Amino acid sequence: MIFNKKITLRTYSAICIFFINLHVLSDDFDNQRGMTNLIGIETYQRCSKHMSNPEAKIYELSYERTSSMPLSPFAGEYKPKFLPEIPWAGSRQVFTMDVLNENVNDGNQGTQMDALGHFGYTDKVWDGKGVADLSSLKYFGDFNGKEVKPEPNSPLKKLGIETVPPIITTAVFLDVRKHIFNGRAMKAGEYVTVKHIEETLKKTSLKERGILPGDVVLINTGWSDNYQDPDELGIYYTKAPGVSYNLVKYLSEKSVVGVGLDTWGVDTFADESEYGPEKSQNPKGIANPAHHYFLTQAGIHTLENFKLKELAINNVELSCVIILPLMTKGSSASPIRPVAIGVSLK
Repeated sequence: MIFNKKITLRTYSAICIFFINLHVLSDDFDNQRGMTNLIGIETYQRCSKHMSNPEAKIYELSYERTSSMPLSPFAGEYKPKFLPEIPWAGSRQVFTMDVLNENVNDGNQGTQMDALGHFGYTDKVWDGKGVADLSSLKYFGDFNGKEVKPEPNSPLKKLGIETVPPIITTAVFLDVRKHIFNGRAMKAGEYVTVKHIEETLKKTSLKERGILPGDVVLINTGWSDNYQDPDELGIYYTKAPGVSYNLVKYLSEKSVVGVGLDTWGVDTFADESEYGPEKSQNPKGIANPAHHYFLTQAGIHTLENFKLKELAINNVELSCVIILPLMTKGSSASPIRPVAIGVSLK
């Protein structure tokens, strides 16, 4: 969905002041943040020309959250229940409410972002038998397992989603479907590579600018062609293209704060015979190399199930993106409603 309301300089200034105040108030989390420590005055100022441009439009980057959308097989059932109107005794008012079903991982369904505490790693590979030895468990910032999650049923005591500041910065949109695959959607098992990104940049208005520290990078693969609501075919969550390990390191060296694709996992998922040759780059014993490196090594947030079709249709290569995770203390992820504010280059 695209909104046509103009964003005035006065509105932008008010928004910036609000986010600056929030950033100052949350400085206690600096040692639990990675690249989001770059969010601040510089990234806000980059956004100013996009937010104040009279030709700018607001693009919704989130899918609607419904019980019939493609659902993660890792996150439990998702069944919103809408309650009857409730009269308020002694008043003419009524109010409405709704609830989610028990055992749903709401932060990992729909358009969402991962906290840095979402993934950790151990010294040895677990063979899937018996109880995994977590004595060597480490997380981002060299926090150990007991520091982050002292008990099996405890919330994250470090690196939870509440440590993430409001993300307001420039978003670089890289349409590899258009510039590399000539409009063809990427297939399951295919990797977006460093070469793909560099060639895409050369073919866009971003050739001279490139990717700057503090940017969010959004990559359009075309896998979202499989996103249906209602999800009658059930293809979307079965497999996916993703980013190569070398690209993960390349983007980390650029000091971006988040990487999002029009897929459900950022990593690549497919049958063994479908993987591209770039799979050989993956470190041994790491099932999800993009999640591993971004979350536990670089401090970069993984952004999932992003709706990028309207940015592609309107050729919005650079925009201001606003991403606000819920401040759910101790949670490993959050549903989000990201928006991009930018000008079409069509």
